[in-house]
Amino acid sequence: MLEDNSYKTLSVETIGVHLSEIDAVRSRLGGNADGWSVREVGDGNLNLVFIVEGPDDTVIAKQALPYVRLVGDSWPLPLYRAFYEYHALSRQAARDPGLVPEIYHFDEAQALIVMEFLSPHVILRRKLIAGEKVVDLGAILGRFCARTAFYGSELYMQSADKKADVALFAGNVAIPAITEALVFTDPYFDAEMNAHTAGLDPVVADLRGDADLKMRVQRMMTKFASNTETMLHGDLHSGSIMATEAEARIIDPEFVQYGPFGFDIGMLTANFLMAYFSQPAHRSQADLAGYQEWILSVIEATFETFQDEFRRLWRDERQGMLYPQVLFEGQGHDPMPACNALLGDIWTDAIGFCGIEMHRRCLSLAHNADFEDIEDVRIRAPLEARNLTMGAELILNAESFADAQALCSLARQYNERNVL
Repeated sequence: MLEDNSYKTLSVETIGVHLSEIDAVRSRLGGNADGWSVREVGDGNLNLVFIVEGPDDTVIAKQALPYVRLVGDSWPLPLYRAFYEYHALSRQAARDPGLVPEIYHFDEAQALIVMEFLSPHVILRRKLIAGEKVVDLGAILGRFCARTAFYGSELYMQSADKKADVALFAGNVAIPAITEALVFTDPYFDAEMNAHTAGLDPVVADLRGDADLKMRVQRMMTKFASNTETMLHGDLHSGSIMATEAEARIIDPEFVQYGPFGFDIGMLTANFLMAYFSQPAHRSQADLAGYQEWILSVIEATFETFQDEFRRLWRDERQGMLYPQVLFEGQGHDPMPACNALLGDIWTDAIGFCGIEMHRRCLSLAHNADFEDIEDVRIRAPLEARNLTMGAELILNAESFADAQALCSLARQYNERNVL
């Protein structure tokens, strides 16, 4: 991992020339750089993203900026996050093949990853806002979460390899610090970069005035910061998934770190719940109920598939230090009660992380489009209020939810409430 003085911010005018000097990329695109089409399409919070189209193929070139793009150069950010994203993508590709973009080139000095252009995929969040469905979406995401969780842990990895990987990713200090601030801390006090919709003040005051709630959030932050169970995507939500009608791919793991098993799937679930609560502003009454139920079915399928796949991997591929077969199968014991107990812990953690993410996306920096695209605040505020109050119930009572069906039942109840 390098931080040197050779870095230069690329642009639509210069990216083609830069890529033409890379044999693997030039041969893939075909032709000459002066004939390539280049667009900058980065609409996220951190990076430049270029689509470069040649006569033979198209690639994505993603370059980290030395600051938070959403804020500007007043918030500097290390370029090394591209190094960690590259290594995260490499590991995810091995653990669930075909679910992340193929990498064609990585330039550490330029903080640049050149990778597969996904087409006709679009950002899943946009599909949810538009009322579009993806076949077997929950099964795809549940398997990804289970496989990356299991294979990235000492249930599968040798202890020395896992510890070396933890040490490697521990250098990604600045990016997890964003999560620690924006997700776990800032929503619960009047932080400088916070913002929330007009009309939500009573709900926000209740959240910030609840010491028990904040204590539980800090306990979850302790797990996030100190528990290295598995390699996390770190920012898994509907904006980091690209999809067609029948396929989904996972992108943007630059928030990678080692952390709790339940973090990724909990954050993902929160974003589906926010999509669910936002739907009355995006759908006609005739389409609303059916589409909202489809979103809830995705949540249920995600957890069902996660648990089924995790159990399969536990039975067939458990070879690491944790829960070794010599203690269970080797002595004639059924190993599955231990697996089910761990899955129960993962589920409870996921519910807690879910509730926290439901808060931060409405109160902290970097809101999501599900709500932000609702221009009329008189419509948006009541929908966000449902989301915020359900999030609080999840945090305070995470241990009381038996399964995803109970979670979705609660969402239906809140969907009928007038919180404001």
